[in-house]
Amino acid sequence: MNDVMIIQVSPLAESRLNAMLGDRPGYFKLFYDTDGCGCDGTAVLLIVNEPDSDDIRIESDSLPFLINKQQQIYFEPCLRLQSENSFPSYRLSSDSMIYGNHVKAHDLRDTADSSPQPLSWFVR
Repeated sequence: MNDVMIIQVSPLAESRLNAMLGDRPGYFKLFYDTDGCGCDGTAVLLIVNEPDSDDIRIESDSLPFLINKQQQIYFEPCLRLQSENSFPSYRLSSDSMIYGNHVKAHDLRDTADSSPQPLSWFVR
């Protein structure tokens, strides 16, 4: 699947994600976690130091987004990421589906291995 992916980020979500990056470099990696969640899977955002060899860029106006090319199958090519003042999580959707109303962002930049493994770090 070589389609270009695009993510539109609302101003509030962009502001919150920029605050999470702080003054340190990093990338937002869209990841579809299917390990031990007792469901079909859940979308999460990982903040990683650098792209892995299988990562591709997701087009965005201002933030650096990535996805593993194997995980593209879980998402439509055009996505929206939104946030609300009263909730610490994000809503990820497309024109035809909602991927999650409570998508969490996890900063993995301080971990030795920031590649997603069976997600023992995932807060359940």
